[in-house]
Amino acid sequence: MKVSILGAGAIAHAHAEAVEALARYSGLEGVELTGVVDVDAARAAEFAARHGIAHHGTDLSALLAGGDVDVLHICTPPSLHLEQARAALAAGVHVVVEKPAVLSLAEIDAMAEAERAGTGGARFTQIVQHRFGSGAVRLRRLLGDGALGRPLVAVCDTLWFRPPEYFDVPWRGRFDTEGGGPTMGHGIHQFDLLVSILGEWTEVRAMAGRLARDVDTEDVSMAMVRFSSGAMASITNSLLSPRQTSFLRLDTERATVELEHLYGYDDDAWSITAAPGSEDVLQAWSDDVAAEGEQVDGGRSGHLAQLVPTYRALVAGETPPITVADARGTLELAAAIYRSAFTGDTVVRGEISAGDPFYDSMGGAGAPWPPVKDVPVQEVTA
Repeated sequence: MKVSILGAGAIAHAHAEAVEALARYSGLEGVELTGVVDVDAARAAEFAARHGIAHHGTDLSALLAGGDVDVLHICTPPSLHLEQARAALAAGVHVVVEKPAVLSLAEIDAMAEAERAGTGGARFTQIVQHRFGSGAVRLRRLLGDGALGRPLVAVCDTLWFRPPEYFDVPWRGRFDTEGGGPTMGHGIHQFDLLVSILGEWTEVRAMAGRLARDVDTEDVSMAMVRFSSGAMASITNSLLSPRQTSFLRLDTERATVELEHLYGYDDDAWSITAAPGSEDVLQAWSDDVAAEGEQVDGGRSGHLAQLVPTYRALVAGETPPITVADARGTLELAAAIYRSAFTGDTVVRGEISAGDPFYDSMGGAGAPWPPVKDVPVQEVTA
């Protein structure tokens, strides 16, 4: 498969390095990074030189018309994802999109339609790499076979720090171009992992605030979430926390499982504490580690961990492990957090639909504070 990257910014390097590493894995020896496109010609050329990419340019349409790409990795600002993905899918090119895939539920539903209408069975998938570290796989397996008992209580914190100058980039801190603040752009990875572990959520109560940054969006949000299993979780998303951490804790009937990391984890970042009388769970956790066999990238979470099973599926003509529906479930939780925070209402799963302002934008009819940014959209997307 021939792979191209659209957008040569910082996150694109993670994609390039992961694609380059795919050749180490059985069945993926023929995956090759062959092109990069960016609106900045010099940046595209520099990116191509750094990663040994044969072709670079500034025109996505020309790339797609050339028929020399099988998979397009989209690493542009979120407001551009939908139209760029539509173009690729219509050309029969598989799409791998950075998070957030789109800005709203309306757009993810449009993405689903674009995939259905695409050419040659082209598939869509979104990067949610925290689902694919071996610790997360192990936790879901042990919950699924009952070894840990029922999940009861969870804590999901994304406590990061972004200084004021971080938001000098015109598209950041805006609902119309970034989709939201830390709920959409930062914490979404961690609570996507939570959703992958606990399954379908049923209701949300939330608060959000713009406490310290000159942005249109929130810079902190907090939510209480109930899941269909009955489990309850708290979710905090912050860009104001000097000691940065990403923290997940799950209390089940038989154990407490914890994960602490920052932007990615390995097996050492996980810990398990047995409930009194349930010490056998420690052996079950240990045995599962020993039985896993081949681990992608040493069991670490990251783009490579997700791209190995993703490309194996694409090569085989199968559905990738993360679908539009998976992306929508997490995006709907983000929308529910915003709707509850901005209206004061409890939000039930499935409640946000066409006609609701929060279906079309995470900001709904507007945040409960005045906007501070007034940058023309042309400057954001140029």
